[in-house]
Parts: sequence; structure tokens; C-alpha cells
Amino acid sequence: MANQQSQIVSIDGVEHKLEDLTEQQQMLLNHVADLERKIGSTKFQLDQLQVGRDAFFTMLKAALEAEPEVSDVEPK
Repeated sequence: MANQQSQIVSIDGVEHKLEDLTEQQQMLLNHVADLERKIGSTKFQLDQLQVGRDAFFTMLKAALEAEPEVSDVEPK
């Protein structure tokens, strides 16, 4: 038989064996882990959005600083 090692989780510096947790505690741990992944993903997406916004703002400033186009139509 294969030698199986217990999964250990550390919560506030206290180590717990996964199999010693109740079903409810395991479910809550799974929720916490899933939310941590989602927070990380959301932060990554926020970084992308901020870089995109900064790029568009830079392009807007460059467009505002550009020479205005000369129109063929004279004002009345």
C-alpha cells in the first residue's frame, strides 16, 4: 500500500490535519481557498484594466496635444 501523508493546513499559525476537520470546517476551508483564488484573479484583472486605462489616457493626452487639423471650410 502507498504511504499516504496527511494534508496539513495552517490557520493562524496552528496546524490542522485535513481529515481531522469536520465536514463543515472542510467546506468553510474550501470557500476560503476559492475566495483567495478569486481575489487573486480579480487583482490580476484590475492590473490589466488599469494599464489599459493608462494607455488610453496617454493616447488621449497625445491627441489633445497634436496640432489641430486645418479645415477646408472657413468659419462664417
